[in-house]
Amino acid sequence: MPWTPTESRYSKVSITLHWLMLVLLVLVYTTIEFRGVFPKDSDGRALLKALHFMLGLSVFVLVWLRLFARTRGAAPQIVPAAPQWQTLLATLMHGALYVFMLAMPILGWLVVSAAGNSVWFYGLELTPLIDADQALAKQIKGWHALGGTLGYWLVGLHAVAGLYHHYVMRDNTLRRMLPKR
Repeated sequence: MPWTPTESRYSKVSITLHWLMLVLLVLVYTTIEFRGVFPKDSDGRALLKALHFMLGLSVFVLVWLRLFARTRGAAPQIVPAAPQWQTLLATLMHGALYVFMLAMPILGWLVVSAAGNSVWFYGLELTPLIDADQALAKQIKGWHALGGTLGYWLVGLHAVAGLYHHYVMRDNTLRRMLPKR
């Protein structure tokens, strides 16, 4: 079944969502980093910001599917088994990544709502989460930017850990999440 992990691999759904969300996160970061290429109030800048919001909310929707997929069975065992301290760090890292993928879209939605702007999600106008308040929008925007910086570190450390396990520890940590060849 595509939702159920095996003893040696995550489920097809989990693997697909993992790599799809990586692509989405790269696009979320790309759209916001490249918005500065366009002058303020230009159509190009507005398009990149709208894409940033839409892609960020896509991450928010898909993370719930990932969390559901995690409930479908136990994670495949790491072979050879990792030391307990690494297992603890991995658990904390995964928790931090899930909090990041849930909190950042909500913070972004709050920023746009507080700024008095509409949030569009694939053609649907979403209800503002809070009333317009420019001072609050500025404050939440600062938290969102800080979270974005933290996200670079979380995603980067997650990738480095996977590569470390694959090339240095030579265990199956990364292979459990790779698509079948």
